Amino acid sequence: MADKEPEFQDDLAESLNDLFTSLSSMVKSELQGTNNVLELLEKMNLRVAQEYKGFGDVASGLSVFVEQLKNKSGNFDEYVQQIDAIEQQVTEFEAVISVLDRYVSLLESKVQSVYQHPPP
Repeated sequence: MADKEPEFQDDLAESLNDLFTSLSSMVKSELQGTNNVLELLEKMNLRVAQEYKGFGDVASGLSVFVEQLKNKSGNFDEYVQQIDAIEQQVTEFEAVISVLDRYVSLLESKVQSVYQHPPP
């Protein structure tokens, strides 16, 4: 029985050693996988940062362009006001013309009635 005990302990020690070696390999693999995912994430973040930097440059250029357009459109405000005033005058003239047109029609009908029925 004394011979079996050291042999049993050797088997047990070897099994435990295999277990810890396998466990260590598994943990290393998990950590390596996590590390790979983090490296990929870092590369993706750098790529997105570059892309957004380009967008920032475009946005900056657009804001300068918009500012220039605002300055230019300020010069047109006077013309827009003049156009609005002309439009208002045209509307008023149309109303006057409509009244005159009705008056002329009334006069025409009176003149026609006089020629159709001359005074005695």
